[in-house]
This record gives sequence, structure tokens and C-alpha cells, in this order.
Amino acid sequence: MKIRTIGRHVREGVKNLGRNGWMTFASISAVMITLLILGVFLLLAMNVNYVAQTIEKQVEIRVFLDVLADKPAIDQVESQIRAIPQVESIKFVSKEEGLKQFKESLGEKAYLFEGLEKENPLPDSFVVRTKLPQDTAAVAKQIQRLQYVSGVNYGAGTVEKLFAITSTVRNVGIVFIVGLAFTAMFLIANTIKLTIVARRREIEIMKLVGATNWFIRWPFFVEGLLMGVTGALVPIILLSVSYYYLLDAMKSNITLTIFKLLPLFPLVYQVALALIVIGAFIGIWGSLVSVRRFLRV
Repeated sequence: MKIRTIGRHVREGVKNLGRNGWMTFASISAVMITLLILGVFLLLAMNVNYVAQTIEKQVEIRVFLDVLADKPAIDQVESQIRAIPQVESIKFVSKEEGLKQFKESLGEKAYLFEGLEKENPLPDSFVVRTKLPQDTAAVAKQIQRLQYVSGVNYGAGTVEKLFAITSTVRNVGIVFIVGLAFTAMFLIANTIKLTIVARRREIEIMKLVGATNWFIRWPFFVEGLLMGVTGALVPIILLSVSYYYLLDAMKSNITLTIFKLLPLFPLVYQVALALIVIGAFIGIWGSLVSVRRFLRV
């Protein structure tokens, strides 16, 4: 296709937006509203997934060693744990350090345990993290069978429920987003279809005077693309500004600081790209599918 022909199609597509003012406004408004709703749930789903990942990463295995285990025995246990393929990291915590951490966790009540340094009742331990949080239970069972290991704690029962909940939340979020995206496609496509139906005479005349199918399609292709992209811009701006103020409000509110949300960047870029791609695809798809039925003259 010649550059001059491409330029003609682009000009016609832009002109068509102005010629069909109210129908164009209705189509772009439908794109805006639908993509705004989709964008809100996309932000929600991404943050829920982020929170779930953050919680999962905090899952660890505390391995308690036998009080009689000496340095060679401790080194032996460490080597055996490192040899487990699912293990990502392992950290040795001496009983002195363990007591210090315990007292720090008590805050102002730490004085109640003063004097335990001489007769420290805590055992040496390892803190183990797995490559995949879902492997925690299986790895803990393997470690439990090792010599010189007196006990293993990873929140048995609670951890399995946690993983089940986060998995369910992710799956529900994906299904909801996909379902909403398809709903948006058909809603916007039907709105765009109304603008095409209103110009069916124009298409039929062009077809009768010898215009090829693609010569007729291209301006509508450009028109649909512009409507989709333009309709995505307002939701992107609204979502970006709203999310910025939400993060700012959460920082200033002490009670909300426990909830960690994704940072503004690159989240905004990811959502903006997704909405532009979806808007452009729906606009093009809706226009071409609608035009096709009027090309049979």
C-alpha cells in the first residue's frame, strides 16, 4: 500500500470522527466508562496478588537443634539442609542471638527475662526459606527426619490454609478480570456498531462504485483505533491520580501503613499499556466486524 493511500485512510478516519459527532462521543464514552471499571478491578487484582506474594514470602521454617549438638553436628545439619533442592536460603541463629530477638519482640516487657543469658534455655536454630512458598511443608518434613534436629516449626495447618486462600483469591481475580474484559469487548463493539449502521448507505455506495473491501475498511480501522485509544486516556489519567492520592493517604494514616500496596511506578505504566492495548483492540475489532456485514452488496 502506498504512503499516499495510507495518508488518505488516516485523514478519512479522523474526519469521520468529526462528521459523526454524537455517535463518536457515545462510542468513546462507552470505551471510557468500561475501561475505567476494568482498570479499577485490574489495579485491585494486581495489589491483591502483591499482598498475597508478600505474605507468602514471609513464610519460613524454624529448625531447632538438639541442645547436645556441637559445631561439627551443626555444620552437618546445615550441609544436609542446603542439599535439599527446594531450599533457597538458610541462616544460622545461635541461642544467644535467639534470646536477643525474643527479648526485642517483647518490647517494654523484655526486662522480665533479664538474667537468662547465663542459663539460656533456647536451642540453636536455623531459619530456612524455600524457593517456592508452597514447598514449605514438604521441606519441613524432610528436615524433621535429620539427625540432631529436635523440632521444626513453620505454622503447620495455618500455612496450608494461607496458601489455599491466596490461590483462591488469585484464581477468582483472574476469572473476574477476563470476564469483565470480554464483557467490555462486546459492550463497546456494539456501541461502535451503531455508528457503522448509521453509515451503511455510505458503505453500500462505495461498494457499488467499485471500491475494494479493504479500501472501505481502512478508514473504519483508523476510526476504531482512535476511538479505542482516546477512550483509554481518561481512565488512565483518573486511575493514576486516584492511586497517587490513595498511596499518599495511606502513608499519612498510621492505621493503614500495615497494608503495603504496589508503588505508583511502574504500576501506572503497566495499567496504562494494558488499557491502551485493550481499547485499541476493541475499537479496531468492533469497527471491522461491524463493517463486514455491509460489504456484501
